Amino acid sequence: MFGRSAYSRAMPVNLGVIERRLHSLEERLGSSRDRLSANAVGAAENARDTIAAALSNIADQLRGGATSMSHEATKIGGEAMKLGNVAVRQLAREVEHRPLIALGVAIGVGVLLGLASHRR
Repeated sequence: MFGRSAYSRAMPVNLGVIERRLHSLEERLGSSRDRLSANAVGAAENARDTIAAALSNIADQLRGGATSMSHEATKIGGEAMKLGNVAVRQLAREVEHRPLIALGVAIGVGVLLGLASHRR
């Protein structure tokens, strides 16, 4: 019986120690959870910033390419306009020198266009 009573008295002390340790463990887990949440938020913000920077870089590259294409299209359009002006001047000269031939060609083209549109 003596052994039992010594054990009975030691048990409340051990339960108190266990309760304190459990409480301490709960506090550490709570602070760990808070740190993990903060780290997760920080990681999400970093990922967001990285993705935003990458998308901005891609948009800048696309804008640069579009600007380059626009300049190239303007250049080609200018060259086409020059060639068109040369062709119109040459056609005007031919009409001045050979008006009957020009009139015959115009009538022939008109007839062909009329026949082609009539078939549709």
